[in-house]
Amino acid sequence: MDTGTHIVMGIALGGLAMADPVVASQPATMTAVFAGVIIGSQAPDIDTILKLRNNAIYIRHHRGATHSIPAVILWPLLITAALLLILPEANSLHLWLWTFLAVFLHVFVDIFNSYGTQALRPFSNRWVALGVINTFDPIIFGAHLIALMFWAFGSNPVWTMLILYGLLFFYYIARFAVQHAVKHAVRNTIPGTTNIIVAPTMRFFQWRIAADTERHHYVGRAYGRSINIYDKFLKKPLPESNLIQAALKDKNLSAFVSFSPLYRWEINQYGDLYEVRLIDLRYRSNDYYPFVAVAHLNEQCKVVNSYTGWIFSEDKLRKKLDFSHN
Repeated sequence: MDTGTHIVMGIALGGLAMADPVVASQPATMTAVFAGVIIGSQAPDIDTILKLRNNAIYIRHHRGATHSIPAVILWPLLITAALLLILPEANSLHLWLWTFLAVFLHVFVDIFNSYGTQALRPFSNRWVALGVINTFDPIIFGAHLIALMFWAFGSNPVWTMLILYGLLFFYYIARFAVQHAVKHAVRNTIPGTTNIIVAPTMRFFQWRIAADTERHHYVGRAYGRSINIYDKFLKKPLPESNLIQAALKDKNLSAFVSFSPLYRWEINQYGDLYEVRLIDLRYRSNDYYPFVAVAHLNEQCKVVNSYTGWIFSEDKLRKKLDFSHN
């Protein structure tokens, strides 16, 4: 989820913590728990700082180690220890329990996005991405804001948050039901599909679609059960050439391939440079595919420059690569 949603979820969890008699009766513990759940609801996303280095490292590692099983255990211990230095009279067990719940909830809800997490590490490096909730879901965010407003105006925080979580439970079930219906509609629209990726948008009944058959890639959108196919690409395996092998060893293309399950490729020549471009088919927007990895190689198959990330125009991509066709 996005940072704003994680923040309101942390605050809401602080309200639910009032159900704990120890938290409700001990001011120091209450203060520490409120701080713990808010910090814990943000802690796994500390790896966002990797974007300051480069996109390749960010793409390969974001929601990786910081969202793993060891991290879910370690974050609450570190946060609890730090808060006890400030509020030593707080109950350490209850502080740890609620902080652990905040960290666990952060990682758990991220699983439902299309991006997903490596939540099963160290047992598996597989990305767990259920793809039923958009990274920013206005209904989830709005429901939390409404619940927090009720709390601010005097409603019981425990009952308010229990009602909130109960409604969200049914909302998640509804999202799974709609996703299942969309996948069924895709199979009826495109016979012989071997792989279907259905990704949510901010609109409840609108979904992005990327699908494979034995011969083609298909890209489109679903509006309820209505499927619109926008693009159809012939599937071509990557050539087994020195150029491709050298390009795939580049950090940017390597990171892209490790993350993207469905992409196509292009090879172009500009003067004495060759361009290898990988294009993720999951994120079509306004007739453009913004998530790409591009490498320019010379005639000796040496990478001259490369880039991976989100680019919404060719001009911006050329600026990133510091390269011109002329």
